[in-house]
Amino acid sequence: MPGGDWVYVLDADSLLDDVFANLTLKRKLEQGRIAPDDLPATVVGRVAKAGRDTVEHAVEAAAAAAPAWGAMPLHTRIDTVGRLLHARLSEHAEDIAAILVEEGHPLALARWQVSGMLECFGAESIGFYRAQMLQEFHRGERRLQVRRQPDGVVCLNPPQNAPLSSALLGVTALMGGNALVVRAPRSAPLGVMYVMQEIVAPVLAEAGAPPGTLNVVCGDPAPMLNCWLAHPAVNDIIYFGSSDNGLKFEARCIEAGKKPILELAGNDVVTVWKDADVELAAEALTESFYGSGQLCMIPNQVLVHPDVADDLVRRLVRQIGHIRPGHPWEPDVLLTPVLRNEKFFSCLKDARDKGAEVVCGGSAMQLDETRDPNGIFLEPTVVVVRGVEGARELDAVRHETFFPLLPLIVADPAPDRELLDTFVEFVNSSHYGLRNSLWAQDDGVVEEFVTRVRSGGLLKVNDSHIGFLPYLPTHGGTGLTGGVFGEANYPILRTSHLQGVSISSGSRPRDAVFGAWQNLVAQHP
Repeated sequence: MPGGDWVYVLDADSLLDDVFANLTLKRKLEQGRIAPDDLPATVVGRVAKAGRDTVEHAVEAAAAAAPAWGAMPLHTRIDTVGRLLHARLSEHAEDIAAILVEEGHPLALARWQVSGMLECFGAESIGFYRAQMLQEFHRGERRLQVRRQPDGVVCLNPPQNAPLSSALLGVTALMGGNALVVRAPRSAPLGVMYVMQEIVAPVLAEAGAPPGTLNVVCGDPAPMLNCWLAHPAVNDIIYFGSSDNGLKFEARCIEAGKKPILELAGNDVVTVWKDADVELAAEALTESFYGSGQLCMIPNQVLVHPDVADDLVRRLVRQIGHIRPGHPWEPDVLLTPVLRNEKFFSCLKDARDKGAEVVCGGSAMQLDETRDPNGIFLEPTVVVVRGVEGARELDAVRHETFFPLLPLIVADPAPDRELLDTFVEFVNSSHYGLRNSLWAQDDGVVEEFVTRVRSGGLLKVNDSHIGFLPYLPTHGGTGLTGGVFGEANYPILRTSHLQGVSISSGSRPRDAVFGAWQNLVAQHP
């Protein structure tokens, strides 16, 4: 659909040079105060902004396509589409990473996102999706099936911090037989538009999908969400956002008769037991500072056995020294600008006032790591909290922190049996539930932790907290992370519903109703 309004994407380096001047330039461009034929070199792309008519047209196109696409064979929707997507994503991996860098993602984290996309459409994951969508059994003259049927029209509202990878996650809803409408966020629309137009749409066309199976529109979130809620053709809405806004939106979805699939905040706990490989645990904890903590799935707090607490702190502080700011195209840069840092300093003051010890960081800094209260980067910061009881009184422990601040909670000495119970209870009592991790060698401790920890959509043991793996979900969770329907989020499953099917080659209905009882009486006269 042609558009008259535009959203402009500026090179991330220009924002580092002068963030406020370039944000002003972006605003002037989008207000039409600068002619499109007089664009400065800092503009790397633009995306048409959709009005309400276009948004409604996208939903109607999806509704028209959904029945025909949902009737396509599973092997076409899952195997063919999955295989082609994996191949095209691999082929364009460098281009996708380059666009992510243009939008401000550090190169290392851009490549991490692309690798996660490839895992999502890898052969192992595709096989898992197919197995979940249809299971068949034979009993006598009947074929019995448990199958998942598509919900219909799915709308997806990705987050501003990772829109491209989140939009691609929603593509698995297409493989489930749904038609999809994606909102490309105004803050970073280019990557979403590029991947959907240049990779996903051609794959769907090659697989025989009807026009309207995929629709992508860029626009403001509130009007678009309101349109989706009001439109009778919309079945499901995948919503990324804060927990407060997400839970309110969940209630609106239910009132409107839509299925809400929520991806909200995370407040992940990493537990370090006394026999952990402390060096590797510290390495995993540095992931807390990737992207300056502005990722939902990073470690947010650490609960550590007192026997290894001091060693863990020393090793963590040493490894944090390698995490630095810089231009996003530099391969070893992991910190990103934090344009609004007042919550960081408020949270840090709260921790200090409640007895926490700051062991490293605590200041803003410039690109060259010079401390400066006006700097747009924040130092990776670790605070030590003594004792589990009362730890959640700290804002940094109770709430998600979207900046590079990691509280490390040191349990008071106690018998191991008592400590393990305390650790499990602490993890389960979190109001959030995205990911949790455990570092321990004792098989009994690992088994008990895995068995008893119910909070979260993903639990990792002796592993990277944020690394992607085949079969396992990348998103989803319980509590304030996923709402009252929250669980590990496989969009192909969350946007479909179970249906039982019996196909008989010829049976007598009366025997089907009364035959089981007659056979029971015959066996036990």
